[in-house]
Amino acid sequence: MSRLKDRYQKEIMPALQKEFGYGNVMAVPKLEKIVVNIGLGRAGRMYEFFDRLINIALPRVRDFRGLSTRSFDGRGNYTLGLRDQLVFPEIDYSKVGKIKGMNVCMVTSAKTDDEARSLLGLLGLPFRR
Repeated sequence: MSRLKDRYQKEIMPALQKEFGYGNVMAVPKLEKIVVNIGLGRAGRMYEFFDRLINIALPRVRDFRGLSTRSFDGRGNYTLGLRDQLVFPEIDYSKVGKIKGMNVCMVTSAKTDDEARSLLGLLGLPFRR
């Protein structure tokens, strides 16, 4: 199991259950999938990608000061755009013919943006304060 999924189950789920007063653990919002729109091929292991995004890629973005909380869609999903795929160290610069941006959509089971903001924030998504 990935490090972040393990943390979600042991720390984040109980915190969300306490914060929003869920009576059933199945009602706690979770990250359902991440959609990366770039057209570079197949990506695997959602939690591994999310972990690399928040801990490696985003801190490498020039002048990064956190993500806007305005990019929620009203249904508990969050989308962000990256101008350059080279913020991921796994991508070999010498094999990149053209620098491409990408859209990353985090789909959650949250019913509201507040629930999703809390979930993604506890998972480590660096929102602006």
